[in-house]
Amino acid sequence: MAEDVIRVVLVDDHQVVRRGLRTFLEVQDDIEVVGEAADGAEGVERAEELRPDVVLMDVKMPGMDGIEALRRLRELENPARVLIVTSFTEQRTVVPALRAGAAGYVYKDVDPDALAGAIRSVHAGHVLLQPEVAGALLSQDEPGGGHGRGNALTEREREVLALIADGRSNREIARALVLSEKTVKTHVSNILMKLDLADRTQAALWAVRHGIGA
Repeated sequence: MAEDVIRVVLVDDHQVVRRGLRTFLEVQDDIEVVGEAADGAEGVERAEELRPDVVLMDVKMPGMDGIEALRRLRELENPARVLIVTSFTEQRTVVPALRAGAAGYVYKDVDPDALAGAIRSVHAGHVLLQPEVAGALLSQDEPGGGHGRGNALTEREREVLALIADGRSNREIARALVLSEKTVKTHVSNILMKLDLADRTQAALWAVRHGIGA
């Protein structure tokens, strides 16, 4: 069963918050806290060193903040899924975090069981947003007429995009559409290029905003 355990790194500048998260998560049979960090720079180091499945990341921290750490992890092509756990609810904080590559965004007052569920959800490949966070994102005006870019997608690319929004992996998409994984990868690359997006998380969010998929 060891391979089924979700390995987590906690990144928050408040030790009491890290301790509280660790205390709760350690009683979960399928979640293991493998490391901690007190700021974004240290968080990036821990994520590179430990290669966790999920990073719980605060946004506002001294030195390198969570958003810059997200960008750095993406530059390094670190595979960890990043779940933002913060007390900041402003739209000006939410949207940049999602654009930087966050797989989910929850608040520190989230119910503990809901937090464990959020960790499992982002680890499974889903994009997870609390309702008010989704509202902040959906209310954003997209520069350049984003919906029009969707017209450039082929029917097959729209099918692939819908499955990305549903949290499916390339292997699962290939199985569902009876394609090779290599072909799916090509479709995903074309989708990102045509929509001017950086990664699958942004593609999933774009799909939700425009009524495709989940």
